[in-house]
Amino acid sequence: MPAVLFVCTANQFRSPLAAAYFDSRLKEAGIAAGWVTGSAGTWIEQPGGAHPRAIRAAQQAGLDLSEHRAREVTSAILADADLILTMEAGQKEALQIEFAAQREKIFLLSEFSTGKTYDIPDPARDRFVHADEIAAHLFSEIDRAFPVILRRFAPSGPP
Repeated sequence: MPAVLFVCTANQFRSPLAAAYFDSRLKEAGIAAGWVTGSAGTWIEQPGGAHPRAIRAAQQAGLDLSEHRAREVTSAILADADLILTMEAGQKEALQIEFAAQREKIFLLSEFSTGKTYDIPDPARDRFVHADEIAAHLFSEIDRAFPVILRRFAPSGPP
């Protein structure tokens, strides 16, 4: 059962929204039962739920983040994941250094969606970043990455 982990800074906006959307795509494809989707943050300043702007963006997309609780990245969480997708290059680099054993499965989300390397801004930390635009951007990144991720875990055929 493949496990995909989305990682951002505080686990309050980008990563929980990305995980919820990815999970909804799996459900639409009729394969959610065979996957585990989660999220975590590299630095949890104040444990709690999703950012209010994330909850609103999720609701507008038909997603529910009301039960989300922020959690910090740990070696156990990373070890349980088969694919780890970060929102920022600095997060990718920090995780690959601190958790070197997991290095080969840590990628920037934009690498999977477009093959290019760029950060996705954090509306929870910057009030001038438009939450709705970031949510739409996240959704399109995941839409582009979705078939790539599915192919990564597709059975390779008989042994």
